Amino acid sequence: MNKQNDRKNQKKGGSTMKMILFDLEATCEHDGSIEHEVIEIGAVKVNETGEILDTFTTFVKPDENPVLTDFCKNLTSIQQSDVDSAPTFQEAIQSFQEWIGDEAYGLGSWGFYDKKQLQKQLSECNMDTDWLNPHTSLKHAYAEFNHLKRPCGVQKALKREGMTFEGTAHRGIDDAKNIARIYAKYPDEFMKTLK
Repeated sequence: MNKQNDRKNQKKGGSTMKMILFDLEATCEHDGSIEHEVIEIGAVKVNETGEILDTFTTFVKPDENPVLTDFCKNLTSIQQSDVDSAPTFQEAIQSFQEWIGDEAYGLGSWGFYDKKQLQKQLSECNMDTDWLNPHTSLKHAYAEFNHLKRPCGVQKALKREGMTFEGTAHRGIDDAKNIARIYAKYPDEFMKTLK
């Protein structure tokens, strides 16, 4: 049995599987004219009640568009010097996987974009994508179990829960920490949506 099946079986068996809540930042331009490449991975590891156990953050050096646009720097607050001295995508992923470890886990992100972006770049680098499962879109799960007409962003979900965003928006680690605050309100509901 592979690790992915082991993790799914442990989830179904009611274990205390850890959740890895992650957020990516990527190269961007106001008109969408450049292809996205990961420039930051931010993640938190939470237990079954949503308590943060550990954090992970790394900048990533983009390959196709190594010079950040002014739009991207203004949106994310990530500067050119941050990515110039950062590890490559492959190195950053290796560090991320080592941080995740071998314990049973599920992945969660606010929407499907983050997982799809990782899948795309991992495939382009001929790297394994199996470790991205099980995964849930917390954004869509949150909308479903709160009976919302449409999914909402992190800041709107925080507001619905009587909270305000902490940190800097569009920074991977701060977004991940705020996602964890929402997750902590509904850990059982979110766990049920892992696929």
